[in-house]
Amino acid sequence: MKEEAVHPSLLPVNSSPLERALDLGVARLLERIAPPFPELMSPAETPVEFLPYLAADRGVGEWRSEAPEAEKRLTVELAWPTARQAGTRKALENAAKGLQLIPEVRAWYEQTPPGAPYSFSVRAFTEQPYSEEIDARLDRRLADAKSERDTLTVSVGLSAFGSHSIAAATVCGELTTIYPIVVEGLEASGQAFMAAGLYCVETSTIYPQGS
Repeated sequence: MKEEAVHPSLLPVNSSPLERALDLGVARLLERIAPPFPELMSPAETPVEFLPYLAADRGVGEWRSEAPEAEKRLTVELAWPTARQAGTRKALENAAKGLQLIPEVRAWYEQTPPGAPYSFSVRAFTEQPYSEEIDARLDRRLADAKSERDTLTVSVGLSAFGSHSIAAATVCGELTTIYPIVVEGLEASGQAFMAAGLYCVETSTIYPQGS
């Protein structure tokens, strides 16, 4: 005979049969519901409307409700690592990455010539449109990620990718009309042929502008 699993209960020992029955029935109903918390607490899986609450739960200070969804999820994902590593190179990198920037951080002893003690050079590259608003947001995030003694020099570079195309077109034509010899009293018939040919080659060499 198969034994049923014992249902854990918080009811007191003097609970009535009705209370125990309700407790067991509600517990079995709840067991049919998949817990939503793993997805809700995941920045990559939580619904987009829940992201502001998850950001508040993780202590995100700089937040823009009109930001793209990808930026919001990345900001929430990097919130705890940035807070745990505040004052380090990794925290400064995460502050820039949260805005979908590509950071390059150098401490004072890595610079040539060496910079002032406890200073950092932060260069951020972006392939997306950049504005004064994003620049101000970056400053606020870096201020939260650095230690009190650190001083920062921040610069932003815009990256652009594309392909170069060189094209040339030429138009050259010649029209020749040949009339048959007209002899009075002579009739001639036959097929008429018309032909045209075009051959033109042009080579252009463009050298890049010297620095």
